[in-house]
Amino acid sequence: MNQLEPNNQINTRKNRRRFLKKSAFFTAGLTTSVLASLAGTVPAQTDDNLYIIGEKKGYSPKIGTLLSMMTMMREWVIEVVKGLSIEQLDFQIDDQSNSIGAMLMHLAATERYYQLNTFDEMEWGTWGEEIKKEWDVASGLGEEARMQIKGNDIDYYLSALEKVRSVTKKEFAKRDDEWIMKSEPFFDGQLTNNYCKWFHVCEHESNHSGQMKFIFKRLPK
Repeated sequence: MNQLEPNNQINTRKNRRRFLKKSAFFTAGLTTSVLASLAGTVPAQTDDNLYIIGEKKGYSPKIGTLLSMMTMMREWVIEVVKGLSIEQLDFQIDDQSNSIGAMLMHLAATERYYQLNTFDEMEWGTWGEEIKKEWDVASGLGEEARMQIKGNDIDYYLSALEKVRSVTKKEFAKRDDEWIMKSEPFFDGQLTNNYCKWFHVCEHESNHSGQMKFIFKRLPK
């Protein structure tokens, strides 16, 4: 098992890895060229123009662009779950599935662990027991999460997500494009930069957003 990845992500990542390997270099090159051509012509993303992917005021160009994608994705997640009752947040399709509430906490846990890995430069899983006690269950999902993460209203989950995201934004603002491109062996020991790690946080949220939509359509009426 790759100790650098959260346990519940390993299998799903293996299924997508071949595609990602082939597309990563193309996407990176395309993104760089497109952003370069649009520099100075596209307005920065603000609270009023969610669908502008690009630079954000107060952040370096690459970090701002990444954060604009993360911000849009987060709003899409909130759009799915806002207004759900405690019973709906706790609903499970079967005894092997995760609830929407558990997945929301899982997203917060994932982002928290990537903060520790990239901002604090801690090797995956080496953080203290107090942090593990707070986040490991949500990170791992599965049976423990089904037993422990329930009975909370939507404000509880959205507050947890916002609390973690506020740290990400604060730390992003301290860093520059040289930092976001800094790399180290990570996924399967392959050289991985901070940009890729944080893009993974974004696409991971997209993945679970799809699962939440699937459950939402099957909630008891």
